[in-house]
Amino acid sequence: MSAFLRPACFRLLSGLSLLMTISACTSGQEKNAAPVAVTTPAVLLYQDIDPELGERLYPDEKAVAREISQLIEQSIRKQYGPGNARRDAHPKSHGCVKAEFHVLSTLPERLARGVFVPDKTYPAWIRFSNGSSDAGKADIDRDARGIAIKLMGVPGTKLLEDERQASTQDFIMINHPVFFANDPERYLSFMKDGNSDSFLGKLHMPFSLGSKGTLIALQTLDTRISNPLQTRYWSMVPYQLGVGADRQAVKYSVRACPAAIDPMPGKPAHDFLRDALRRTLSNGDACMEFLVQPRTSAKMDVEDSMTEWKEAQAPFYPVATIRIPQQVFDTPEQNRFCENLSFTPWHALPEHKPLGVTNRLRKVIYDHVSRVRHEMNSASRQEPQ
Repeated sequence: MSAFLRPACFRLLSGLSLLMTISACTSGQEKNAAPVAVTTPAVLLYQDIDPELGERLYPDEKAVAREISQLIEQSIRKQYGPGNARRDAHPKSHGCVKAEFHVLSTLPERLARGVFVPDKTYPAWIRFSNGSSDAGKADIDRDARGIAIKLMGVPGTKLLEDERQASTQDFIMINHPVFFANDPERYLSFMKDGNSDSFLGKLHMPFSLGSKGTLIALQTLDTRISNPLQTRYWSMVPYQLGVGADRQAVKYSVRACPAAIDPMPGKPAHDFLRDALRRTLSNGDACMEFLVQPRTSAKMDVEDSMTEWKEAQAPFYPVATIRIPQQVFDTPEQNRFCENLSFTPWHALPEHKPLGVTNRLRKVIYDHVSRVRHEMNSASRQEPQ
């Protein structure tokens, strides 16, 4: 029965790791592994909430974030040795590409906040990926797909203490509009079940998520795409736009500029999405649109990432175009550069502050997991040869 259960376990946990960087299920080889020492998470100022926009803290939220961080670190140290630690979520990249992020010159004044300066262009890096924690998974397998955008040359003081003078702004999305969990305790319980060595623990996973959360996780994973450049992506969770009295809650989305969609290959290669990205950008430029969805009612709860803001009630508005020029990206140097990049929604200006419990947890988790990964890889490079 365990052989039957493990694929389902990986399938569900991949859904959890889409945005929250959860660990993979324990494999048979890991069951006998020695206990792993865990680093104490860095002390981060837990983000002040914004009650006027509807934020509210859950009980013991910060403690739950620290516990999740430690569980993920255990998984990373079990799965990877020094020098080859990878991301615990979205470890399989289809490539990092150079891009230009051009803000529309005709942007409405109420949306012209933060990086959305009319007619301004930013150089950018974009990473496309699969959501599964299994980096060896074939691209034809059903999975979530991610896009991470890092704008460069962004002036202004940023939110994170150690990134105050950084010149970047990150946006992170996947190809599904909602997330699968709101309650931190429910999420933590599900994660513990997923990392359990017992059959009963894994059997309890859907009960930890609940029926709605389980359905969302499975829907998120139930996709195939033919080209990362021709897919729509959503932030799933809300963000602040602007500061002061006129600030508002918004969500983000990225979609392809109008174009034909490639058919699915008849006999797809293991990494055919990287092949599709390489082929498209060898033939010419690619174009995508960046959209903002302002909240139109307080009933669109910033703490509820499991409920979609329907476009009929809250339309998306284009705010920028993303030009990905013709290029050769699949080189050893650029692939190494790609793997060393860290993305977090907290690489941000105050005008784009992340909102809601999912983002508050991510502030602690993303920082800790990135620090562990880079420490493991740096330690290997420093060892005597």
